[in-house]
Amino acid sequence: MASDEDHDDGEEALGLRKIIHVDMDAFYASCEQRDDPSLRGQPVAVGGSSERGVVMAASYEARTFGVRSAMPSVQAARLCPNLIFRKARFDVYRGVSQQIRAIFQDYAQEVEPLALDEAYLDVTEDLKGIGSATRIAELIRARIKAETGGLTASAGVSYNKFLAKLASDHNKPDGLCVIRPGEGAQFVAALPVRRFHGVGPRGAEKMAKLGIETGADLAAKDIAFLRANFGSFADYLYRAARGIDLRRVKANRPRKSLGAERTFDRDLSSGPVLREALDNIIDIIWERIQRAEAKGRTVTLKLKHADFTSHTRAKSVPHPVADKREFAKLGHALLDEVLPLPQPVRLMGLTLSAMEGEKEPEDQAPDGQLSLL
Repeated sequence: MASDEDHDDGEEALGLRKIIHVDMDAFYASCEQRDDPSLRGQPVAVGGSSERGVVMAASYEARTFGVRSAMPSVQAARLCPNLIFRKARFDVYRGVSQQIRAIFQDYAQEVEPLALDEAYLDVTEDLKGIGSATRIAELIRARIKAETGGLTASAGVSYNKFLAKLASDHNKPDGLCVIRPGEGAQFVAALPVRRFHGVGPRGAEKMAKLGIETGADLAAKDIAFLRANFGSFADYLYRAARGIDLRRVKANRPRKSLGAERTFDRDLSSGPVLREALDNIIDIIWERIQRAEAKGRTVTLKLKHADFTSHTRAKSVPHPVADKREFAKLGHALLDEVLPLPQPVRLMGLTLSAMEGEKEPEDQAPDGQLSLL
């Protein structure tokens, strides 16, 4: 879309913000391809190649075969026999992330990093007097490419965080999308509900059974219907279907928890199988913990049984969890406490909370939740 210069005065009059969401393209894999020219144009996965390994990131060449992050490495190799695995180099990724954040700070006082490879920027104030949020996004993308040795970023520009994040994913890779005031509801209406943050495969399946497949279908349902079927998630869905998001961009946003859940294709009950499943979840979560540079003291295990009843167990230590080995030890200790299970489980989740700077851990859904139930 074109520049938004003509809309600046109207946006200010309406009290709307100018938000940019910047998301690096296949960040880990792109760093590997940048640093090893032989990998360019090849299907690359960052992660362990062992039988119990997990894909942390996949290049776009690998994605054409169906390879995705959080996928077991064995499955990824079956989908793409020529897949090249590389071990994660977090020191490199953190260094690039610092370069990118320095660029962000040149254009916005309010920068909210979500991970090493993405962030929200509030450019309403327009520090450099550029006059266009779209132009700022273009300049940021150009500088990232020039200053990081050719790495590309996609950006979404809009008047709230929800729409900016949707927009950044719309023209990937190396793309730019702008959603202007008055266009949000129309943009959301055409999207599949699975594109909404927090709506995983199970959630999309449940919605489809209720006749909800697009944003327009969701907007047609009243709040009473949504609350009856989706509980506390209803208010978010109601606003999202209308392109509404009142959250502000917050620099150094405190993270209360970080974790993930997996809904299994079949219910699990065997101790060895559950332990292996937990190891896969630990691989996924620890990568996120490292990426976010998070430190916490409480590990919580969540199990949902075949009859949809669920319970959690938590264990706290007096110091931040030191490394992946300690995190795994705490997670497995929690699982061992409940084995043998009274009935099979359909979902398992693990969360790290009581983050540094937080007085008390809060009970909430894990960040980066893999599915909406």
